[in-house]
Formats: sequence, structure tokens, C-alpha cells
Amino acid sequence: MIALAGCGSSAPTDNSAAPPTGNATSDANTVGNAASASTAGLTGAGATFPYPIYSKWFEAYKAKNGVEINYQSIGSGGGIKALIEKTVDFGASDAPLKPDEEAKMPQPVVHIPTVAGSVAVAYNLPGVATGLHLTGPVLADIYLGKITKWNDPAIAGLNAGAKLPARRLPWCIAPKAAAPPISSPPI
Repeated sequence: MIALAGCGSSAPTDNSAAPPTGNATSDANTVGNAASASTAGLTGAGATFPYPIYSKWFEAYKAKNGVEINYQSIGSGGGIKALIEKTVDFGASDAPLKPDEEAKMPQPVVHIPTVAGSVAVAYNLPGVATGLHLTGPVLADIYLGKITKWNDPAIAGLNAGAKLPARRLPWCIAPKAAAPPISSPPI
């Protein structure tokens, strides 16, 4: 998700859209403005998740249009802060701005969804073959602590014939950056 605010300059540009007039002074001013526009760039900062695709998109855009887009993948919070402080032209976040964040913006922002990602769930349960089925609601209940054992009826009902142990179901969430993982209590 990209949030845009205040893209562009508030400074007036003489003759920037005017066609050539035949007057050397006026035409030079028009060409000068066009040259300035062609070397213009954008600066953005924010989410790390979309950085790989943004870098490809921005590289291709520069090759085609000559406009450089400098994006720093500093995390969603950093992008939001930079947008509030007006040190960037756009910010990127993993989610839309919360109402309190949007209220801090110096001007209205436009939210533009750009990429989507998925969450991968992995398990290693001795004696259980691959292909264990878990639905969204079951996963939510696991992460909410409502389902705590592998042989819970909700899991067993989705996996007829599987020999699920009565073992506690641990979980771990891989963090962003260098923070330690968030996990269930030790088994």
C-alpha cells in the first residue's frame, strides 16, 4: 500500500505547458522547464515487504521516463513518520493508515494498494504425513489460543483418518527485522 501526499511542487512554472511560440526567449524557457521536469524525481520510504518489486518497477520507470524514484525500505512505521514529517513524497505501509495516523498527516493522503502477500504456515509433526488441512478460522483459533492441542476436534474434523497426537500445539511468528520470534510458551 502506498500513501501519497503532497506530490509535486507548489511553485508556479512559467510556460511549462505552453507550446513553442517561435519566440526564442519564450521557447528556451519552455525547454528549460521541460528539462527540469525530466530530471525530477520522487522520494519514498516505508514497508520492507514490497521493496523487491518496487525496485524493479522504479528501475523500469526510470529507463522509460527518465524519472528517478528513490525508495528506502525502512519499515512501515518509518514511512508513516517520514510522510508526516514531509521528508518524502510518498510512504508505503503494510496496511492502510489508522485513523490516528491519518489525523497526523499534514494534508490528505491517497491510499493505493500495490502488492499483496500471503502468510505461510509450516508444521513438523512426527507421525503425520504432509497435507494436513487447516482453514482460516482454525488458524485464527490457534493464534488466539482457543485451539491448543493437535487433536482438537476442529483440526481432526478437517483431517479424517490422521492420527493427531494430544500434544500441545506450539506456534511461532517470524518477526520483521532483527527482533526475536514471537512464540507460544515452551512445549
